[in-house]
Amino acid sequence: MKAIKEIKSVIPHIEKYVKRRMEEFEKLGIEGHTHYDFRPFLDVSFEAGIFSELSFCILTANSSASLGIKIQAYLGEEGFMGKSLEELTNIFKNFGHRYAQQRAERVVEARSKFNEIKKLLEREKNPKVIRQLLADTKSPYKIKGFGYKEASHFLRNIGFKEVAIVDRHISRFLMENGLLRQVKTITPKVYIEAEKALEDLASHLNLTLGELDLYIFYIKTKKVLK
Repeated sequence: MKAIKEIKSVIPHIEKYVKRRMEEFEKLGIEGHTHYDFRPFLDVSFEAGIFSELSFCILTANSSASLGIKIQAYLGEEGFMGKSLEELTNIFKNFGHRYAQQRAERVVEARSKFNEIKKLLEREKNPKVIRQLLADTKSPYKIKGFGYKEASHFLRNIGFKEVAIVDRHISRFLMENGLLRQVKTITPKVYIEAEKALEDLASHLNLTLGELDLYIFYIKTKKVLK
């Protein structure tokens, strides 16, 4: 299979960076904080907490991981938790985020639910159950701006390894390799189809979905970010 061959070809070159990132994610989930080092792909390293990671996933939707990382490094956990709506909006604008006001509003709203979300993460160990609760508009845990992709992104980044982040890079890779039908929109039904295709691919490669995502992201961007 072409996709398997392509992924295997990059593993020797970036495996140490993928493993380091997965260790950073696991530490964040277990201890509530981690130290990220994105070098040599991005000259940024910083301490992160769980709310700053949730905020990163709000920021990076329909934007870029590198921009979200730079804002997260600048603000830290205390900045995301303590800055006012106006302050966050101005900071996001200064970094060039095109949805500055909207994302600031979403971070502030998520802040009001964060204690309950922490209890959910402590209580529930099935990431797909948590994902549904974070993405469902009828759920009291719903994060504004979170669909399956954003919720999966957050969960993978706090150590849940078996959820797929079906963003434009991943869906394009799957469609190019004939592993997902050609679609223009990733509906929840298509998302689950893509996740199943990724589960099969991960199984062939003896990787977790979290690791596989980083390898495919590297193939598409030449970077190991998050």
